Amino acid sequence: MKLQKQSAIVTGGGRGIGREIALALAREGAQVLLASRDEEALAHVAHEIHHLGRHVIALKTDVSDEAQVAAMADAALREFGRIDILVNNAGAVGPTTPIAKLSRAEWDEVIAVNLTGAFLCARAVIPQMVSQGSGCIINIASIAGKLAYALRSPYAVSKWGMLGLSRTLAQELGPNNIRVNAICPGPTAGERMSAVIEGRAKELGRPREEVERDYLDGTALKRMVDPAHVAAAVVFLASTEGSSITGEAIDITCGYAL
Repeated sequence: MKLQKQSAIVTGGGRGIGREIALALAREGAQVLLASRDEEALAHVAHEIHHLGRHVIALKTDVSDEAQVAAMADAALREFGRIDILVNNAGAVGPTTPIAKLSRAEWDEVIAVNLTGAFLCARAVIPQMVSQGSGCIINIASIAGKLAYALRSPYAVSKWGMLGLSRTLAQELGPNNIRVNAICPGPTAGERMSAVIEGRAKELGRPREEVERDYLDGTALKRMVDPAHVAAAVVFLASTEGSSITGEAIDITCGYAL
């Protein structure tokens, strides 16, 4: 197994991409702390990981809350004795609306979870990783962090910010043998993408099926990304096979090129 005796924190680990990442890490031997605001979803994923024979902790955590993030890092260190992998996956979808109609509260919520949350979580684990002389931080960004994304401004801005955070951390932490990378999924099958499509259809006054087709037609493969493929990339980056990769933003988009 590629990650035997390693420990990982996965934020947003209760559903979708986060669930797939947590399970993939566990299958490769890692013990996992799952963090999310959804306790019920966390319990389900923790049950799945437990059946894989891995040590798992499920901890209700709001990553935009500095005290809760510190408690999360402390719990991982207390239970596992080390922190090898941090996956910043927690994310707020945010509204689908023009900037002129966007409220300050809607903007602040998305930035607080997606970008400030990634900063807080990284900052919380860095001292332990420096002490160990090793570590891996993987930020789940988005292809929206590389493109203009009309009607989705706070989400896109937060993901652009995650790429800057990833590259800056990679430069700061490289001398400590800590690697930092971002993964940029394209349209990914699941509940979140379905909600985004429905919101866009409503805002534009178009049928849902047409909006979904726009996303599919924007990909070379004419399909959505499988969340398991994002998880496989996380495992690769966290393993020794990815040990020469840092400061990168890797696209997994089915060839999305809008």
